[in-house]
Amino acid sequence: MSKHKGKQNLDQIQNSDAPNCNTHLVHLDNVRSTQAQILATPKAQQIAEIFGVLADPNRLRLLSALADQELCVCDLAAVTKMTESAVCHQLRLLKAMRLVNYRRSGRNVYYSLVNSHIVNLYRSVEEHLDESSV
Repeated sequence: MSKHKGKQNLDQIQNSDAPNCNTHLVHLDNVRSTQAQILATPKAQQIAEIFGVLADPNRLRLLSALADQELCVCDLAAVTKMTESAVCHQLRLLKAMRLVNYRRSGRNVYYSLVNSHIVNLYRSVEEHLDESSV
């Protein structure tokens, strides 16, 4: 989805007449039961930072390429049709967020995912999009 199309969709959502409560009545039982489940602000901030990093299509493509095996920078550049410099830049951001690891073997640097949680996340979103388009 292009940035322009995404902004249009966001504008439509924000400008729509979303239903709201007609009377201001707080349901204390609901509030109490939800308070134990709501994210703490520091944790919400960390999650938002990860989603911010994942908001880039090139970084998502790199993560998807690393889903099943480790790859060197040259391989990642070839599979994503990006320059090696661009791949290194994106991998640096992913490494800073502790989403990828690397190891050196001679002159090559091989990257792999830290764990499968991020892959599961984007695959869940991918499934959601597939189901929504049916």
